[in-house]
Amino acid sequence: MKLIQLDGTSGGGQMLRTALSLAMVTGQPFRMTNIRGKRPKPGLMRQHLTCVKAACEISGGTADGAEIGATELVFRAGKPRGGNYQFAIGTAGSTGLLFQTLLPALLHADGPSTLRLEGGTHNPMAPPFEFLDRVFLPALRRMGAEVSISLVQSGFAPVGGGVIECEIQPCPQLAATNLHERGELKSMSLRVPTRNLPISIAGRMLDAALVQFPCDDATVEIREPGPGRGVCCLCEAAFENCEELTSSFGETNVTAERVGRRAAKLMQDFISSGTPVGRHLADQLLLPMALAGSGGFTTMVPDEHVPTNISVIEKFLPVKFQIEQADRGRRVVTLASALDG
Repeated sequence: MKLIQLDGTSGGGQMLRTALSLAMVTGQPFRMTNIRGKRPKPGLMRQHLTCVKAACEISGGTADGAEIGATELVFRAGKPRGGNYQFAIGTAGSTGLLFQTLLPALLHADGPSTLRLEGGTHNPMAPPFEFLDRVFLPALRRMGAEVSISLVQSGFAPVGGGVIECEIQPCPQLAATNLHERGELKSMSLRVPTRNLPISIAGRMLDAALVQFPCDDATVEIREPGPGRGVCCLCEAAFENCEELTSSFGETNVTAERVGRRAAKLMQDFISSGTPVGRHLADQLLLPMALAGSGGFTTMVPDEHVPTNISVIEKFLPVKFQIEQADRGRRVVTLASALDG
């Protein structure tokens, strides 16, 4: 079978993860060159290599060039197999992004699967565990997927050491999603998970966020004992038809107040946009929507991940995305079969 050729110069790890997912689902092999070409440290890092090796194990595939720092990779997948799998990233690299890489293949597997993934769960370079659990998976369940995840241990960057467990039932055909109205606001909450830091830091973060995102359900959560230390601010809003969660992470030389205000500002921006799909979810819905074969949603102005992700998806599947500008700066993303045109 002819190799799909992909140039990873302008994209990051998401291009590779999407290609791995679709190669496992479709059986089409690919060659990616210039992997993460414009990043400060180009090529495969440990979290990307773990995704490649996990894809090989789940699908019985092969990967030529799978080593740290490699800028070119040839991947050939076999058939995804259900089963019990365990993968450790070895750094604070995102367990959530590894989960999302393997999920489409395991939805197409020959039986149910469980995953135990070790690494980062609260990492500023990826949506935190709570986003997957409270925003991404509810959207997938509306498309017919039976998937659940649980947080065994939090893993804050830069140490990691977190663990998530996942249960996945086969669902070879997802239902189309059409998400253009979010409905009435049902609830709002504010959480500040923290570990091995003075509780006063989390309290200041919570208070600052509450000024911009006032809600009755607001708490500091002392996470279980574990490696490293960390703190983040999570703002959540649930509507009739959708959910959103924004986050901001504590970092050196940044005040707790600034971190809290940042998460609240992101949520304010989402609420004022009037859209049902936030920026992170917009990117993450593209692949499931493409596998469903049709659908659409209304979102905010997308980030740079969306066009690169679309470019990979359209190489593997006979679909075509269209992004149209709507009122108040909103964007309407629709999907149709490329065969229609």
